[in-house]
Amino acid sequence: MHVGVRATLTAQNLTPATTTIDALTAAGMDHTAALMYAAEFTQTLGIFTYNMSVLGGVIAGVVTVLLHNRFYTIELPTAISFFGGRRFVPIITVVCLPLVGIGLALIWPTIGRGIAWVGELIGHSGQYGAFLYGFSERILIPTGLHHILNETVRFTPIGGVATVDGETIVGALNIFNVSLTHPGAVSDDVIREATQFLAQGKIPIMMFGLPGAALAMYHCAQPEHKKRVKALVLAGALASFTTGITEPLEFCFIFVSPLLYLVHAVLSGLSFMLMSMLHLMIGNIQGGAIDLMVFGVLGGLKTQWWYAVLLGLIYFPAYYFIFRFIIRRMNVETPGRESEDIAVEAAPVSADERTKNIISGLGGESNIEEVDCCFTRLRVQVKDMSRVEDKTLMTTGANGINRVNEHNIQVIYGPKVEKIANDVKIALGVTG
Repeated sequence: MHVGVRATLTAQNLTPATTTIDALTAAGMDHTAALMYAAEFTQTLGIFTYNMSVLGGVIAGVVTVLLHNRFYTIELPTAISFFGGRRFVPIITVVCLPLVGIGLALIWPTIGRGIAWVGELIGHSGQYGAFLYGFSERILIPTGLHHILNETVRFTPIGGVATVDGETIVGALNIFNVSLTHPGAVSDDVIREATQFLAQGKIPIMMFGLPGAALAMYHCAQPEHKKRVKALVLAGALASFTTGITEPLEFCFIFVSPLLYLVHAVLSGLSFMLMSMLHLMIGNIQGGAIDLMVFGVLGGLKTQWWYAVLLGLIYFPAYYFIFRFIIRRMNVETPGRESEDIAVEAAPVSADERTKNIISGLGGESNIEEVDCCFTRLRVQVKDMSRVEDKTLMTTGANGINRVNEHNIQVIYGPKVEKIANDVKIALGVTG
């Protein structure tokens, strides 16, 4: 895909040599604009391309899956039949992805300019900019585009400018890091202008808000599912509280209730704004207990870290009651509230019994044509999808089921899937 992007960029006379900051400033672009423009490009596996971050991988993966599902059963003429079926998939992928790259190269600048415009607006809006940053980052996380916003704020003049030992430092994260290595070289006011985009705005959310949402999801789960939900949300809450890693909790509600995620984004923006108004000075980028202790408490009284804790004590019940109200009022299918035909508790059984139930849920041995797995999913090709019983599969400890097409199904088990796949293969007499 990036080969197609590079070809398009080369046709526009955009190369690694012509997109350096020095080359851009020599061409008449001011330094700030040159920094932002140069950040739009990167090297991926040695290929000069747009900096698409996570979204580029998602696009490539989606296109590959679509091509696989369309062509993995294709039959070619006898003379070239060797290249039919699954062997045809990498061939057609190599042909199509560069074309996709050409299309992306034509539309990506518009997307990048839009996000850069948001970054500029954030940088010139003071405390309201902090709100806009916190809100926008949270909204963009599912798409992966938040990396563009983060890099714009953390590593360009939009996030702040400071001069240390005659050297100009730009970007919120760069300024904070330099303040650690050169104590006293950067004024507290400049540091605070930078940290309004860093960890301090996340601490009330990660340490208090999302754990409150986790408790709400647990209390809203059906009684028979609470044991399963407790294990799920407790692990997510601990990850969020200690390290600021929020995906395990956010993905419990982000796709089943966009309203909940919108509320979450608004409260995130409000947290950033309030921390800026209260003049906190806590840097780094995670926002968990580690950041609070290392960059807040150990940073002394000037960080005013206690305000983050006080706001967090308000955010915990706020998240709890808001999430509980919306989940129950709108009957949101958060964990433990799924439709009865799929929300089935896994009864403790032996590995052999589980394997038998999996095979039975897939329609029996005669209905299974091929079994494989990836990191988290059991991938099965079946003859007749109507014979597959989701309810039976869910009793085997599955976290979800994805029917890819009329002959392919994926049963989501998580990291334990490799052993499950091996057990199923052994039971079916399949090797390899």
